[in-house]
Amino acid sequence: MISIFVTIQIRDGFVDQFKEASFGDSQGSVRDEPGCFRFDILQNSEDPNRFHLYEVYEDELALEAHRDAPHYKKWRSTVEDWFDGDISRVLMTTIFPSDKGWRDQKPHLLSW
Repeated sequence: MISIFVTIQIRDGFVDQFKEASFGDSQGSVRDEPGCFRFDILQNSEDPNRFHLYEVYEDELALEAHRDAPHYKKWRSTVEDWFDGDISRVLMTTIFPSDKGWRDQKPHLLSW
């Protein structure tokens, strides 16, 4: 499994719109992408215009499939004008939970 940690700064006045648009991408990712096992949207407590996305994918192919998914393309075209600066990305290899653990929890992702 691989994970990615993304940090995005949003311009003043667009935080609520960014959150609303991001819900669709997050839900579409875990619902429609078999290789997406987690997609968290986190708002920084010290800077409410800063967001962090934590995503877990089966492999690089699943991450590429995410970037080609309709919900991602819609999200990106909606929010990109609200970015305040560059997006930072950190690509990681997951250690815990195990790959089996990620796969086993996938059916429960949409029960929230």
